[in-house]
Amino acid sequence: MKIKFILVLLSIFSTAPVLAQNAIIKGKITDAFTNQPIFGATISIQGKPITALADSSGNYILLGLLPGVYNLQINFIGYKSKSVFDIAVSNAKSTVLDITLETEVSQLNEVVVQRAKFIKPIESPLSLRTIGSTEIKRNPGGNRDISKVIQSLPGVSAPVSFRNDIIIRGGAPNENRFYIDGIEIPNINHFTTQGSSGGPVGLINVDFIKEVDFYSGAFPAARGNALSSVFEFKQRDGNPDKTGASLTIGSSDFATVVEGPISKKTTYMASYRLSYLQGLFKLLGLPFLPSYQDFQFKLKTKFNTKNELTILGVGALDKAVLNFNTEQTENNLYTIANFPENKQNNYTIGAVYKNYREKGFSTIVLSRNYLKNEAYKFQDNDENKIQTLNYQSTETENKLRIENSSREGKYKINFGGGIETADYTTNSLQVLPGGTEGYISAIDFIKYGAFAQVSAPYLADKLNLSFGLRLDGNSFSSKGENPFKTLSPRFSASYNFNEKISFNFNTGIYYQLPAYTVLGFRNTTGGPLLNQNVNYIRSAQVVAGLEYNTLRNTKFTVEGFFKNYSRYPMVKVFGDVIPLANLGADFGVVGNKPVVGETDGRSYGLELFAQQRLNKGFYGIFALTLFRSEFKDKLGEYVQSSWNNRYILSMTAGKILPKNWEIGAKFRLGGGSPYTPYDIAYSSLKSNYSIFPQGVQDYDRLNDSRLKWFYQLDVRVDKKYPFKKFNLNVYLDIQNLTYNKYETQSQLVLDRDANGNAQDAAGDATRFKTKLLTNTSGNILPTIGVIFEL
Repeated sequence: MKIKFILVLLSIFSTAPVLAQNAIIKGKITDAFTNQPIFGATISIQGKPITALADSSGNYILLGLLPGVYNLQINFIGYKSKSVFDIAVSNAKSTVLDITLETEVSQLNEVVVQRAKFIKPIESPLSLRTIGSTEIKRNPGGNRDISKVIQSLPGVSAPVSFRNDIIIRGGAPNENRFYIDGIEIPNINHFTTQGSSGGPVGLINVDFIKEVDFYSGAFPAARGNALSSVFEFKQRDGNPDKTGASLTIGSSDFATVVEGPISKKTTYMASYRLSYLQGLFKLLGLPFLPSYQDFQFKLKTKFNTKNELTILGVGALDKAVLNFNTEQTENNLYTIANFPENKQNNYTIGAVYKNYREKGFSTIVLSRNYLKNEAYKFQDNDENKIQTLNYQSTETENKLRIENSSREGKYKINFGGGIETADYTTNSLQVLPGGTEGYISAIDFIKYGAFAQVSAPYLADKLNLSFGLRLDGNSFSSKGENPFKTLSPRFSASYNFNEKISFNFNTGIYYQLPAYTVLGFRNTTGGPLLNQNVNYIRSAQVVAGLEYNTLRNTKFTVEGFFKNYSRYPMVKVFGDVIPLANLGADFGVVGNKPVVGETDGRSYGLELFAQQRLNKGFYGIFALTLFRSEFKDKLGEYVQSSWNNRYILSMTAGKILPKNWEIGAKFRLGGGSPYTPYDIAYSSLKSNYSIFPQGVQDYDRLNDSRLKWFYQLDVRVDKKYPFKKFNLNVYLDIQNLTYNKYETQSQLVLDRDANGNAQDAAGDATRFKTKLLTNTSGNILPTIGVIFEL
């Protein structure tokens, strides 16, 4: 039905008449620190003889554009030139783009119109990539999901499963933090793994996004509790001119967005998405049936040039049940035997108030986030038998953060602090080999922190230096009460040899509190908190690199990094002890285990990166990462971590063609992931396999095996139909075009007889006869999508 609908649309619009085309880009140019309008700023379109000047209110308008994608160049005396890339425009509505400029310390007497280099904040001169909304939407194989799109960037491992685990520079997937317009959001995926950050489907609606700043290191002091990455999602504002709407039919859901003005000073955006995966998976005969829905909204009020307020929210309802009517293949039987039925709901809601002054601005952020996670399982999926899993948990946080940013001469100063309350509850029962784990627990405590950062240019802007300091503490335990025990200095330096070549450096010490699943663990209801004395995890990092800009929208970088971990929890799993850093890339819960010590780890490597921003219709990214990731095992010896792929290669390229066609391709290649083999003798015991029908890892051989290397080719073709009152975009996205099969760890299954019955192991009636079932993925996944926009 869906394909027939698309074919009908194509047949209609392929013969549609060409309509008048008059796209518009408009907005306001203001000072980044004072929000004052910049009268006389020049806004031009790269490669086009189209220019506008900002009026006394900072407003500008570029008229008479054909629908398409453009780069803007902004210049003004005394301000740093700025390029804004990949701005999509259409006839249906004006593209509203507000732009801020930073002052140039070395004042100029005249405007020098030149292409600006890629934006490089003085606090984070390296390990920072900015991704625009157009790049996210058109990324081949990305399906409008930021977690998949960043796999094109250096340092980002690409898991071979269908999950969105974010693994940065050899770190675990629980070492990342996410912010939307300055408000922290705990996760960005549906069916999130509690205690980690992964999940199979992205939660953030890309239609809200203006751009994303992705830090793989060199985190500014304002951002804490992260060891591997920080994501800053910056949303656009609703259309101030008229009410508009869009409908998207994508790979897994329907999405609708409405936006417009509420008053002269207030705009809004709101979206709702509903998945059709449950029906699709049932039609395909898959053994599990997931469904989800989510909402997102943003209200923005600009009271005047000095005061503005943003209110936003995002939330999700997720549910996964089993499909017992599927074909009884060995793979399906394994999934049905092990996959629990699961329900989740979560939300984040918050407000950001900004007050601008003569030399800077203050920001007040107030937010609340909530997660409820439930999972159930019975032996043989029979409710009359033993319940092997009954898990219910909630996490609630209320947060207040105040920041102050200002300029004093050439010095850029940022300082502030925050406080938050944390509440965690769990009611957990799980029957495992070796015994039953069951407990009820609840904890609540306060977290607090403060930071300051000072940055300045020297030597006529050739040398830029930044020094930051951060303190964090909590009331959960005596070890965390004193914030000076987490003293977190960070230092950045950048030296510009000329306008094209620069050397960049950063070093810092970062701390992260273990997940609530770790902190709230008990072994019995009413028993003590076994992990109350855990420390903040510590990571000392050094990054250095060279950057070369051609000043024609092209950049080349080489970066080397070293991350030294300490105080990482060692947790007890199936009677053995392993680093917590090796867990997190699977469904369920991570960290609800007793901590029995601490360990050290290290990750180091080299990244090569080349990016061609849109230039004469072409764009592309090349990223190569060579690295090692290791943690000390229970014997104190370095063993490769679960994230030690060793090498990752990604190449993405695209071309905008005449008549609103666009093509793109992405190729990824990576080393196989390490894994721990099964203890087959222990796993096959009837007393174990009957309640836990899968392999139990032999942690005496922690990560001593490796999967095969993998590669994948994704392609995408877009065709846009611009009309006077609306736009239509039809796209074809094909993941794994070459039909490459890649493997994950084999499944330990029963070796059944011809009648499908379990058999005893040879000469041992206490064990089942088992076998290893090859577990491969890698089907061709085509998606036909439609985006209708008013």
